[in-house]
Amino acid sequence: MMELINPLGAALWMAFAMFWEILWPLILGFGLSGVVQAVVSKAEMTKLLPNDSPKTLAIACGLGAASSSCSYAAVALARSIFRKGADFTATMAFELASTNLVAELSIILIVLMGWQFALAEFAGGPLMVAIMAVLFRIFLSRKLTREAREQADKGTKGMMEGHAEMDMSVEEGSFWQRLISREGITATSHYFVMDVLAVWKDIVGGLLLAGALAAWVPQDFWKNFFLTSHPVAATIWGPMIGPVVAVLSFVCSVGNIPLAAVLWNGGISFGGVIAFIYADLIILPIIDIYRKYYGWRVTGLIVVTFFVAMAVAALVVEVVFQALGLIPHERAAQIIETSITFNHTTLLNIIFLAVAAFLVVRFLKTGGPKMLAHMS
Repeated sequence: MMELINPLGAALWMAFAMFWEILWPLILGFGLSGVVQAVVSKAEMTKLLPNDSPKTLAIACGLGAASSSCSYAAVALARSIFRKGADFTATMAFELASTNLVAELSIILIVLMGWQFALAEFAGGPLMVAIMAVLFRIFLSRKLTREAREQADKGTKGMMEGHAEMDMSVEEGSFWQRLISREGITATSHYFVMDVLAVWKDIVGGLLLAGALAAWVPQDFWKNFFLTSHPVAATIWGPMIGPVVAVLSFVCSVGNIPLAAVLWNGGISFGGVIAFIYADLIILPIIDIYRKYYGWRVTGLIVVTFFVAMAVAALVVEVVFQALGLIPHERAAQIIETSITFNHTTLLNIIFLAVAAFLVVRFLKTGGPKMLAHMS
């Protein structure tokens, strides 16, 4: 019996220790995301995404970075603005940016893995969007776009539809006036709670999976699997296998960062980590949602295009970062602390838990539960 209990205990402890390490960055990230969503209207998005020009794609990336990091909500919102007349390629650019260029992702990357990974994520994001746009220009015909719009207009339900449609943004006054107004604080609290509820399962799942892999899988397996003894092959293999691991892990949003840290410590290439993080939009449950939203043919094009764009962008980022000497030499991502002590992490967790408590109370006192029940 102890032979089963001890490994299980080790995996659960690693999962909790990783959660303790990323708790304050999570709260900070979701708070910043709530602030931005409170002052950026979703109603204006459709008007800003009329085509697939470079300017429009840049706007799409900016709007995505200002939205929720929940992959399911991003996919639902992309379908919603596409139905309202936005360009298909632009909506896919928005979708990619909303899960890869958001504040909470960068903060957790910096805390767990280092600033180099956050920089690589941001550097590769626009490149990934550009590659996707070129491939869609070549392979996305008007017939396929028409098929996608006809299927989207059927309104088939996916996941997080209510969260995607939610718009409480404050539009009157300057940025600061909107932010500190009663309406702005209330909107921030609602977006904060809704975002947390949208991704908590992915975060818990990612922590448990990362804890199990860190505790149970020997380092020799990872070294062989990621071809660490063959540097050139590993550089090419990493960006190719990273998305495959992501697809099979079922973990998306910020929940895949702890697992990315485990893979990095295990020996996956720098580009492999970046490709793995990018690939939360082609995990199996989301592929099934694409099928419902756009039909099988367009889904197949989305998945293949995203995979190629993610792998190529990650490979280019690795080559450039290697040339600039920006890839960390030590594989020592901060996965766990040996024990929970009163240090800077604990102090920050206490401070941000107080902030979270304030936002939750505000949510509860301003009709949040009724809205949540209506959206479910």
